[in-house]
Amino acid sequence: MLLKTLLILLALIGLAVPIAASLGWLGLILQWTDSPMPLHRAISDMAWQTSTDFLLVAIPMFVMLGEILLRAGITEKMYDGIVKWLGWLPGGLMHSNIGSSALFAATSGSSVATAATIGTVAIPQIRKRGYNEPLFLGTIAAGGTLGILIPPSINLILYGLLTNTSVPELYLAGFLPGFLLAALFIATVAATCILRPGWGGEKLSYSWGERIGALPALVPPLGIFLVVVGSIYAGIATPTEAAALGVVAAMALAAFNGKFSINMMREAIEGTMRTTAMIMLIIIAAVFLNFVLSIIGLTQALTDFVTGLGWGPMQTMLMIVAILVLIGCFMETLSMLLTMAPLVTPIVVALGFDPVWFGILLMVLLETALITPPIGINLYVVQGLRKSGPMMDVMKGALPFVLTMFVMLGLLLVFPGLALWLPALFY
Repeated sequence: MLLKTLLILLALIGLAVPIAASLGWLGLILQWTDSPMPLHRAISDMAWQTSTDFLLVAIPMFVMLGEILLRAGITEKMYDGIVKWLGWLPGGLMHSNIGSSALFAATSGSSVATAATIGTVAIPQIRKRGYNEPLFLGTIAAGGTLGILIPPSINLILYGLLTNTSVPELYLAGFLPGFLLAALFIATVAATCILRPGWGGEKLSYSWGERIGALPALVPPLGIFLVVVGSIYAGIATPTEAAALGVVAAMALAAFNGKFSINMMREAIEGTMRTTAMIMLIIIAAVFLNFVLSIIGLTQALTDFVTGLGWGPMQTMLMIVAILVLIGCFMETLSMLLTMAPLVTPIVVALGFDPVWFGILLMVLLETALITPPIGINLYVVQGLRKSGPMMDVMKGALPFVLTMFVMLGLLLVFPGLALWLPALFY
């Protein structure tokens, strides 16, 4: 049954059926072949219950926050400010790509939005300053992945909803791994440019006066981050309410920069509606699929199969990681999260692992999936911004960062306290 399910899903994806439709059709096919009951009659009730969940209201709020920030005129100033602080390292602007991505990720919660925003500002600098193009593009694609790990993260909200795990704990757990991964990306760029000095482009240097003068440009994104995350841990707001506060703060920031207008808000709302509709359609299809899998017994069969192998907890976890890395090569990250988390998390918990820790491990696996071909979404985002040149350049440039993510996965497996220390300290 498990093999049949996987083959049907891969066939639907291979036929270029949209992800939401693939998940929905898979649920219907499994219902017709393996269930004596007409499970499709539950779709309308599931769609209503899922769409009215208070926690999911945070999704359009965070999407709108990113849309407004994109149009508020802070990205270019933020990028220039980080250039002055990180540009002296071997690799110059490539470190700024990663640093800006980490800072923007701490406000937007979306990897695709992070890669698109930073890429728009950074890509024109490649030839102007003589950088190795594949590696430069790889820093944008990899830096963008930080959007689903560094809080606030839409994916962490969905994981919390699917597995009944505390979102505030997940947010705390994501801080250290998120910024550590950004530091590892920076170290990867520095090491590469030390070994290949010609790849690092024009050497940049700035005075301390210029660096200090650039600090005001970094205040707006940090302010948004404090409003959103600070309100949660101060006990002022739930994650959903904090997202709404972030939208209000972003609107105030846009007004302060002279960018607030009816046209700007119309564009932001249109972008929010398109993105939210796509996300919610995938969520509803995935919820129906998970319901079908549970009814036909596939979830329990998978749990029994894994526990019946007689392997130790760490051996089993390594197998799960390897399978998820493979699945990530062929499956879009949101649908991977929505289908795999309900299946795998009960197995992980039964093995004695913490669901908060596993949520962070899963986010790193999803980040890896964002830049592994052939379905790595960030690769296509960066290539679309670039508008010319072979796709292979982006894939080659992202490869060192895939290896860096494997290092991060190893650190989380060996040192689970990287994810669990802050939640334990706070709670």
